[in-house]
Amino acid sequence: MRSRSNQAVEWLAAAATDPRACKRQWHADNGTAVLAAGRFWDVLSVPEELGLLALDVLLRNPRQEPGPTLCDFAAHRVGFFLPPDPDSRWVGTGIRYAGRGAWIAAPPPNRVTGFLRWLVPPDGSGTLYLPTAVELALQEATGLLATLLGPVASRPPDGTVAATGTDRPTHRRPCGPGVPNNDSSPE
Repeated sequence: MRSRSNQAVEWLAAAATDPRACKRQWHADNGTAVLAAGRFWDVLSVPEELGLLALDVLLRNPRQEPGPTLCDFAAHRVGFFLPPDPDSRWVGTGIRYAGRGAWIAAPPPNRVTGFLRWLVPPDGSGTLYLPTAVELALQEATGLLATLLGPVASRPPDGTVAATGTDRPTHRRPCGPGVPNNDSSPE
């Protein structure tokens, strides 16, 4: 039987075009590999401040088993791993969605230090966040930020506009057969 650590390495490396090369990269100097999103998981990336608050909300929910959560402290971003969904569309200030055709930089599952590290490492079981749970957590975190920051949005160091109470992240899916998108708002 494989250890949880080995299971996590195998699960995450499976997303690479060459899993063996991926594992070699993790053992190299910078220990980071580029992995394809959209096959086993998608990644919802949000501004760090919002993501850390949303993660706190998710971790306090006993009904939601946490999925992998990656943080890039250099880029000030937090990434939540979600089930792959080619029709998914997320809308909100600073929201980025990596699905099929996108790539992410990922450290080995056991890395918990450095600029790029796991806040919740993958455990190898394939557990991912439910999109609705992440959406609700982001909305709660946005409300908290709006309360803390007041009615005027501020500009953090990365130049994005901080979320306010009127700019809540939302997850949208097309309605009806053959409808490419039901959202007419700009991205």
